[in-house]
Amino acid sequence: MDEVSLSREAGLWKRGVLWLLLLAPLFFASYGFANWLSAQRDDVGTLVFAWESRIPLWPWSIVPYWSIDLLYGLSFLLPATRREMDRHGLRLLSVQVLCIACFLLWPLRFTFERPELDGLFGGMFDVLMGFDKPFNQAPSLHIALLVVLWACFARHASGLWRTAVHGWFLLIGVSVLTTWQHHFIDVPTGVLVGWLCVWLWPLQGRSPLLAWRLTRDLQRLRLGLRYSLGAALLSALAVNLGSAWLWLLWPAFSLLLVALNYLLFGAAGFQKAADGRLSNAATWLLAPYLAAAWLNSRLWTRSHPHADEVEPGIWLGRIPAPGQAEQFQAQLDLCAELPARAQAKAYHALPLLDLSVPSSAACLEAAQAIETLRTHGSLLVYCALGYSRSATAVAAWLLHSGRCRDVAEALAHLRRARPQVVLSDAHQHALQGMLELSNSMPAGAAAHGY
Repeated sequence: MDEVSLSREAGLWKRGVLWLLLLAPLFFASYGFANWLSAQRDDVGTLVFAWESRIPLWPWSIVPYWSIDLLYGLSFLLPATRREMDRHGLRLLSVQVLCIACFLLWPLRFTFERPELDGLFGGMFDVLMGFDKPFNQAPSLHIALLVVLWACFARHASGLWRTAVHGWFLLIGVSVLTTWQHHFIDVPTGVLVGWLCVWLWPLQGRSPLLAWRLTRDLQRLRLGLRYSLGAALLSALAVNLGSAWLWLLWPAFSLLLVALNYLLFGAAGFQKAADGRLSNAATWLLAPYLAAAWLNSRLWTRSHPHADEVEPGIWLGRIPAPGQAEQFQAQLDLCAELPARAQAKAYHALPLLDLSVPSSAACLEAAQAIETLRTHGSLLVYCALGYSRSATAVAAWLLHSGRCRDVAEALAHLRRARPQVVLSDAHQHALQGMLELSNSMPAGAAAHGY
């Protein structure tokens, strides 16, 4: 989970109250309006699988179902900083906006008829149905809010409390089905929206909504369009074939997000932290792509899985598997799209996009990082395959440190140690630009590490 401040800023409860005063009326007004409008329409569809008729009705599960309202309010007591409070509020606001937009664009109707229930649980159902209607199913607003609240509570819980938090929130997730409030399709789509809103408003770094910039790099544009085409193809298969093929919407969205990273957000869109882990939101949203990227890295390097020593103590290789990284005292991680375990004494992440050419400034930053990290002992410089991004970084260091006089000599030096290295003319041009940039800097600045 994301790290939070150990000390709580003063006056946060007032900020939390202000967020509640904004969100609570918006929730009831927008959700009620969407319900009312859907009830007036005659084009409200359904999406239900035959096996869902076997889902039991558990009247007692209305208790965890209702409890999300209490947890919603209590969640504003947890943030320790104004930034965390505002990011939490923005996540909840984004969930509301996205879900209501989906309800208005393609409303769905719940089809099961719930029998009459009596007693305490029956009374709770009656109160619920006085406000809720059998419309506005996918994505489940209940589930999307659950994801945001779950992330908030789990971040502030530890030990047995953390276990209890996970157990209760899991029960809430199950309750949307066992109260016969939602069909199954509403659950994964709600999870997707919830994690998307967490990704949009990270606790560390800028929001992708505030940091996007259309790339001018032709290679990134081509890759972004290819990933977009893949997303469109998978979406078309899911929509036209239906049934279990709907699961293709997950890898479709994953590829779409990767496309947006290449086109707009850059390496920051993968949300790789200083410890090498991807954010929980990025991990969930990109899971199909991450699995494919890891498998691809292993297939391409199956005949050459080990790292190669380019200079004494400087090793170049692929992203290490568990057990491979312990032999190195330091690591420079250049892989934006795959998580890493910072097992070395000194670890530094400098995420770069796969199959794209780093800027001359990024090459210089990598060279300076290598110069600093190598003081800790043997250093592994790696990316997914160890053939391009990491090779460019080591070549930059060879030039920056004066071990090689020009790009051609650095490339020849690399290929003697690791013949599989692939550096295009564009990579070599970036290295030449880095060399000129390094030479133009004052001596003290050029020697300064990361």
